Formats: sequence, C-alpha cells, structure tokens
Amino acid sequence: MYCTSCGSAVSEKARFCAKCGTAVGADPNATVMGDVGIDDSNLETLAPDAPVTPRASGRPTTPSAVRARSGASSNPVLTSSDPIGGGRFVPGAMVADRYRIVALLGRGGMGEVYRAEDLKLSQVLAIKFLPEKLSQDPAALARFHSEVRVARQVSHPNVCRVFDIGDADGIPFLTMEYVDGEDLSSLVRRIGRLPQDKAAEVSRQICAGLAAAHERGVIHRDLKPSNVMLDGAGKARITDFGLASVAASIEGAEARAGTPAYMAPEQLSGKEVTTKSDIYSLGLVMYEIVTGKRAFEAGTLAELVKFRESGSITTPSTIVKDLDPVIERAIVRCLDPDPAKRPSSALQVAAALPGGDPLAAALAAGETPSPEMVAAAGSGEGTRPRIAVACLVAVIALMLGSAVIAIRENGLEKMALPYSPEILAHKAGEMVTSLGYRPPRDNAFGYSYDFDYLDFLEKKDRPGSSWGKVLGERPPLLRFWFRQSAATLVPQNFDLTPGIVTANDPPQTFSEMVNVETDPDGRLLFFQAIPSEKESGSGGGTIADWTPLFRAAGLSVDDFHAVEPSWNSLASADARAAWDGKWPGSERPLHIEAGAHRGKPVYFKLVGAWTNAERMPPPAETSSERISRIFGTSFALLLFAGGAWLAYRNYSKGKGDRRGAARLAIAAILVVMLRFVVRAHLSFSSDALGLLVMALSAALFAGAVLWMLYLALEPYVRSKWPQTIVSWSRLLAGNFRDPLVARDVLFGSVLGLAWVFVFYLGYLFDIRVGERPLLPVTEVLSGLRPSIGLWLNNVVGAVYGVLMFFFVLVLLRVLVRNRWVAAALFVVLFTFPKILGSHNVPVDTVVWVIIYAIAAFAVVRFGLIALAMATFTANVLLNVPYTLNFSLWYAPIALCVVASFLVLAVGAFYVCLAGQRIFEKDLFE
Repeated sequence: MYCTSCGSAVSEKARFCAKCGTAVGADPNATVMGDVGIDDSNLETLAPDAPVTPRASGRPTTPSAVRARSGASSNPVLTSSDPIGGGRFVPGAMVADRYRIVALLGRGGMGEVYRAEDLKLSQVLAIKFLPEKLSQDPAALARFHSEVRVARQVSHPNVCRVFDIGDADGIPFLTMEYVDGEDLSSLVRRIGRLPQDKAAEVSRQICAGLAAAHERGVIHRDLKPSNVMLDGAGKARITDFGLASVAASIEGAEARAGTPAYMAPEQLSGKEVTTKSDIYSLGLVMYEIVTGKRAFEAGTLAELVKFRESGSITTPSTIVKDLDPVIERAIVRCLDPDPAKRPSSALQVAAALPGGDPLAAALAAGETPSPEMVAAAGSGEGTRPRIAVACLVAVIALMLGSAVIAIRENGLEKMALPYSPEILAHKAGEMVTSLGYRPPRDNAFGYSYDFDYLDFLEKKDRPGSSWGKVLGERPPLLRFWFRQSAATLVPQNFDLTPGIVTANDPPQTFSEMVNVETDPDGRLLFFQAIPSEKESGSGGGTIADWTPLFRAAGLSVDDFHAVEPSWNSLASADARAAWDGKWPGSERPLHIEAGAHRGKPVYFKLVGAWTNAERMPPPAETSSERISRIFGTSFALLLFAGGAWLAYRNYSKGKGDRRGAARLAIAAILVVMLRFVVRAHLSFSSDALGLLVMALSAALFAGAVLWMLYLALEPYVRSKWPQTIVSWSRLLAGNFRDPLVARDVLFGSVLGLAWVFVFYLGYLFDIRVGERPLLPVTEVLSGLRPSIGLWLNNVVGAVYGVLMFFFVLVLLRVLVRNRWVAAALFVVLFTFPKILGSHNVPVDTVVWVIIYAIAAFAVVRFGLIALAMATFTANVLLNVPYTLNFSLWYAPIALCVVASFLVLAVGAFYVCLAGQRIFEKDLFE
C-alpha cells in the first residue's frame, strides 16, 4: 500500500503517512503538484500540418484544474466520459507499483507522455504510453519490443535515452530520459529563428545524435523540431527514438506514419525508408531553425507530395540575406528528392557545417568515434589551389633535385653496361652450346651484386676517391647470371612471392642444369654444369681442354701458373685444375678453378681473395651486425606477439573496424597475387599449380598479418588520434576519388621525395669520406616484369611499414602519454640502429633524424595515407638507376618508374582540387 500524496510505502493499519502526514485514503486529486517540464508528444497525422498539443504551462497545477480534467471519479485511469484534453493518468497515480505520475507533458496519435518519478531509484523520468490500438496488435507489439531493444542501446549526449518497457493493466509503456527544457518547435515560434552560430551548433548536435542512432540501426522516422529538446544548458536532445523505431519495419501505406510535413518524399509515398529519409527530415529541421519558416507550406497531403517530388524550395538565403553559403549548401543537399544524392550520413552533414568538428566533440564527450564518424569527419571540400600548386611544385623540384644528385653519384654510370640482359642471355646461351651442352627447355636470367667484393672494398681496400676507377675495371661489382635446364625451373623459396628464379634457386642438382655468371661485357666469371646422373659408353681418359673457358672469360692461360685445386663443386669431375694470377688491368690476385667430366667442362670459377665459400659456415658476425640482428628479431617478435594479443583483445570485445580490416587484408592479398602473376617464373606444367597454392598461402598470410595489426591498432588510434585516419577510413570505404584522400596522397608524395632528397644530400657527404657510390636495385635492370614486381612489392611493404611505425608510436604514446614526446622517442629509437657501424656518424645521425622526424610528423599531423605514400615513394625512388643518357638500355624502364610517381602526384593534385579553378585573379595576391 502506498501514500497517494508522496508515494511512500504505508502499512495497511496506518491512518497517516509516516513521511508526509497525509491521511491514508485521501483524494489524490486534491494534491497540488509542483512545476512540470515540457516535452511535446510525437504527433502523427496524415494532415500536412500536424496539430501541436499545448504543452504544460509550467505553472503549479491547482486542485480545481486537476478535478476539471479528471472529473469526480477517483479511478486514476480515465474513461471516455472524461473531459477533452485529459490524460489517461492523473497526477499522483502509481504505475507498475514503481512510477508516480507527476504531470501530462503531451499527447498525440502515437500516445501520451508523462513526467514521472521512479520511486525505486529516486529519479525523474518520462513515461510514454502507447495508443490503445497499438497495444492490442500482437505483431506491432513484437516489432515495438524488437526495435526498443535496439533503441535503448543508443547512448549519446544528444539523444534522449530509452530505458525500459513496462505494462500497466495491459497498456504498454516505455520509460525514457526526462529532459527539462524547451523543444525547438516552441522556441522557433517564440523567437522567430535561431542565430546562425547557434543554429549551426544545434544542427551539429542533432547530427551527432542522429548518427549515433543510425550506427545502431535505428531510424527515427519522425525527426521534427518538436522532437528535439534544448535542455537548460542549451544542448540539443533528440527524443522519441524508441517510439519512432516502431515504424522502422512498417512497409506500404503504414510507412507514412509520422508527421507528413517532415517526411521525405519516399516516406510520403510509402516506399522504402532508410537513414537517408532521416537526412531529409534533418534538412527540414535545419531549414526551419535557420529561417524560422517551413521549407514547404501545403494545405493538403497531395499538394505536399507534389512539392516534395519537385524538389523546388525557397532557398534559405532569400529569407535570411546574410546566411552563410556553407549552411545553405548543407541544407539544400539534405533536401534533394533523390536519396542517392543526399549526404551519405548525418556526420557528413555535420562536417559540412561551419566550425564543426564531430571528432573533437565525440572525444570531449568521452566517446570513441565510430569508423563511419571518422570517415565523415574533416572537410569534404577541395584543397586550396595555392596549397595544391605549392605541393605539386615541391614534388617536381624535389624529384629534379634528387635526380641531379643520384645521377652524379650513381655507381652504374661509372660501370660499362653495354649490353641489355636479353643480349647477355643470348651470348651466355651460345657459350653453353659451344661447350657441348644441348639447347635448354627452360632458362632464366638476371643481375646481382658481388656483395663479397663490395664488403672487401668497404672494409679492407677502402678505395676512397678511387671508387670510380674501381667500378670501371675488373673484377666487376655487377654480375649477370644465366641458368638453363632440361626440365622446367621450379623455385623452392618460401618468400612472400614464391616462384621467382634466382641464381641459386632452384638448387643446381638436376642433370644438365647449367649455371653461368658473366660480367656486364659477357665475359665468363662462373660456369657449372651438372652431368647426367646416368651415362652410357666409356668416354674415359679424354683430356680436358681449358682454353675455351679461358677464352670465354677474356683471359689467357699463359698469364697464369698452375696450382693445386682447392675448391670443390657440386658437379662430378674426373679432372680438376687450378691457376693463380692477377685480374687483367689490376694488381688484385685472381685464383681460377676448373673441372671436367670425360673431357667436357663442368666447372669454372674466378675466385678473388674476398670470395666466400657459400656452402661453408659464414664468418663471425661483427658487434654492430649482432646488435642489429638482435634488435630486428626482438622488434619483429614484439610486433607480432603484441599485435596478436591486442587484436584478440579488441576482437573479443567487439572493438575495431572489422570491415576496414577485412578490406585492407583483401587488398593486400590481391596485390601479392598480382605480383606473383607478374614476377613468378610460370610455365604450363603441374608445378605451376603448386606455385599457385604457395602464392595463395603467402598472400593469405600477408593479409592475415595486416588484418591482425590493423585490428590491434585501429581502435586505439580511433579513440586517441582519430584525425590521423580520416582519409584512411574514407579510402577503405572505397572513396578513391575523395579530395581529402587525394590531398594526403599529394602530401605523402612531397614527404617521400623530401626523404629521398635528404638521403641523397647526406650521401654526398658520405661519399666524400669514402662511402661507396649509389647502387640501385637490380630489379629495374632485369626488365619490365621485375620492375613492376618491385613497384607492387613496395605497395604492401609501405602498408607494413606504416603499421609498424604506428605500432611503435602508439606503444610510446601509452608509456609517456604525450604524442610529441612519443614522436621524439620514436625518432631516437629508429635512428640508433641506422648509425651503428657508420663511417660518418655526425652526418648520418642528422640525415636519419630528419628522415624519421618527417615520418613522425607525417603520422601525427597528416596520418596513415600520407606516411604510407611517403614510405612507398622513398622505397622505390631510392632504388632507381637515374640517368640522363637515354640511349642506355635501362633508361626507358627507369624513366617509367620515376614517371609513375609524377603521374600519381599530378592525379592527386587534380582530384584534391575538387573542381576548383587554379588560375584565379587573386591566386597569388
């Protein structure tokens, strides 16, 4: 038993309430209620102008007023005999033995809203009772319960939250947050219209609340000024989400439930209603609070439908002369009759409004913005022409500056490279045939550097300023390799891209497999042929003739003296010989080993003092090499283990942009498979199927690792640094021509070329103290397919590098809790391994500090796309053989690789302008 005055529990034997002293059984209508709040009901009618129910006046309700509304009956539930304007419940009535009615706030076609007190939790809330017709429809009730289950999950500062569902004597109701303030409808009627700044602020808050609902799958369906409250602090709250969601699953004629004056054209016609319908209603609300008038004034429903479908409205600027064009453009876009042409989300509308930063608002509210919110944040406008032009000029200037230095210090320019790889392959094939071996079934070729000789020059010989002379004489630093086989060459490597034939893969173990190495002039450096495993005939006792081998090497036997052989080959040899002498044109010692089987050459090798035996244990590591290896291994293990743990933690908690991670993984898989197709040594044989399986496995592994790292990092970045992944989120959403994405690609091109220029500039000083000249990678020298493979490989490598950088930066940020201090530590951490073993520590320290400072700045200031593009640009352009001698056989491919980045920059420049003119009168004023 409860007191009819204060609602406190009262003993059945008590005569008075122990709390307030009211006599037990007194007339509840005699109680004077306090000040009531305001919250207009969700009015639903098929008339274009929904009648507005008068709100409570805010003055104390007198006993006579209560009696006039409820009549003499003491029954708290009203009947049809009660006066017009009364609610079903009177103040003081108890609902569900928990809620005490304080006052009727509003009523309409979708029910009645009361202010009430939750006696169990001692809180004020609002209760909405559904219409009697709805409460008797099982299907409607089922939809209602389902939708409210979703609506109650919408927790946002700009949403009036739904709490629970209850039942009072067969009448379903829901409880929701009580907002003590004024709705926009009455505010606009009272003051005419809102000032521009306030209208933009309120609009952004409505967008934020609407986006939070859409993210949970809730469509409001009846967004209008009377369903938006301004609380005492002036903060906007969207009301009636729980009730409006009843219409979310209604189709056909029932889809028109709502207020026609604020319905989208598709909603008026009973078609499918989506979040774009709410966007249209949002535009109508914004129009009204900005101008003080409705966008469409119609007397009948048919007339309203006609206005909607035509899309003709009076532009807001004709009503408000000084209206900001940005606000007007946002409103007009929302009111497009075609849903496809409206903004894709409420957050995109918020981002288009002046002065709005939805990400900052979400972070200030202590919330983690959703991936959709991040993608919609930031400007949708193009980059200012001055900035875009300056960036493009910087790209061209840095590219030219880097090319000038690279051409000057390019080691290939100091070597004689008269023949293309195709010509050298032809010469090698002729030489093998002349030595008595059959034409091959399969062959492959390419270039490699003699790193044993290079290490010898750097650590022991130290040519200093004589590098140009050393590179131009014998022995050669660049070697050409050629392989042929009587069977298909099937590589056995397990690299990210399998199927690539190298000088040592597949191993030379098959009968009549021949390996040849020559210098760039085609002179023999190495020859090895595997005899047949099973032979017929005697053939023994034949004396080997070594002269053809010496002739192929450009040497004379008379210039060497015989010594004891000391090198064994994999080829079976019944005759061996060795000689000592000097390299032609040089004082460097040369040792020659040769072998023959039944008089046929099977082995020939030119050995320098620096040549390491590949099948012998490697030399001991230096201290710097050991430190670098330990650091690299530890870092890789930390990255993988930490990423796996964070990814599992985020996945199990439902965090992370799973769709974005999946798209990134799929993109990586496709790029890796494309590189396999372009780069692998494929043939129409059963072995190709095995290579395809290996390639697919490697691609899936690469995609899985990227998925794991992204899922490990993305939630934290989105909660702490969402600004860094705005363009990245748009790119993963498929917006390839987004101006912001293009801007970051252009910025990344500038930063990457700045890396290249700084590295080359520092290398000028390194070369002056004896550092070797620039040696580009051999892929560009080996042909078009290897060059494309290099390009594609660095696409995936850039993404890996970015995630690695970000992982370290995030880890440091967690430890020091300051992003710029974390960035400084990031620079130190990555610079230290680079200067170990440096010959010019001061210069190299400055160079690597600048490079990693640019990386840290790119992450903190511009985000993932800019850093990924910078990494991609630097990794490729630092390995291209620059030349101005276009008669060289490798010049066209090198030029195409460089030009591809210029094309990317120009394309990004064009897209980031978003249609803006470049040459305006005031462009350089």
